[in-house]
Amino acid sequence: MKKMHVKRGDIVKVIAGKDKGKEGKIITAIPSANKVIVEGVAVAKRHQKARIQGQESGIIHKEMPIDASNVMRVCSKCGKPARTGIRVLADGSKIRYCKKCDAELSD
Repeated sequence: MKKMHVKRGDIVKVIAGKDKGKEGKIITAIPSANKVIVEGVAVAKRHQKARIQGQESGIIHKEMPIDASNVMRVCSKCGKPARTGIRVLADGSKIRYCKKCDAELSD
């Protein structure tokens, strides 16, 4: 399995593509394809047919996957998009940190 610099639940900013500048929370991470689905980003219209009785058919708005290289984690302390690093603590556990302000990022 591939390693990704972001994971589900992270707040990210889109740094490239048609939705450049938008911020959102990662709903799903797809490491095998190196893609992420971000809330409110890359929204496409999909025509959906009713599958069960009572379900409505029509046009729905669905977030589509974008490449993980097009997003950057937003630091909770400085509020800016920054690269993240991994620091090994004394007890052997790993923690991510912001390379801009050196703050530990809570997961």
